[in-house]
Amino acid sequence: MAAVKAQAGRRRAQRQSTGQKDQRPLKGKTPAESRAEMVQVVLPNDANPLGNILGGTVMHLIDIAGAIAAHRHARSHVVTASVDSVDFACPIRVGQVINLRAEVTRAFRTSMEVQVKVFLEDYIKGERRLTSSAFVTYVAVDEQVRPIPVPSLIARSSAEKLQYREALQRRRRRLIMAARAHRRAEEEDCAPEPIPGHRPN
Repeated sequence: MAAVKAQAGRRRAQRQSTGQKDQRPLKGKTPAESRAEMVQVVLPNDANPLGNILGGTVMHLIDIAGAIAAHRHARSHVVTASVDSVDFACPIRVGQVINLRAEVTRAFRTSMEVQVKVFLEDYIKGERRLTSSAFVTYVAVDEQVRPIPVPSLIARSSAEKLQYREALQRRRRRLIMAARAHRRAEEEDCAPEPIPGHRPN
């Protein structure tokens, strides 16, 4: 018995020395447990000369809203791994309200897919319209920025289950596109282009 306790103590000390934590099963969470919402008024410094919110500002807010949902699900630091294409259906003007709603749609081993929907709210007319949406992938990391496991997602409603199933197909497409991007980057590194006007020493 003493030998077993001593061996367990040595394993625990080894995990602590390497920065590893005890690998206990993580309890699954529902999308509602990590759902996030952001609301703010579009101000002049958020807009272009036409008075519409900048696309870059919308993407910035999408990343923030998605990261909040991912933080809540993983209860850890997260980093953005990829963002699907973002289409802007209609502009959001200065003085109107931008509303972002983020929800985890599936959790894999260390990554999470989060859907972020962007709405325009016109508080004068009392109208709300969906203007854009995106799927963002986040990876949970520890203090040393090493990937760590995340809780599974418990999909309950029919809509949640549909998103859960489709998330696997979206992930496969992202992995294919990521592999192509890495190959292109490696090819460019192997054959660097000369800088116009630059004279090597």
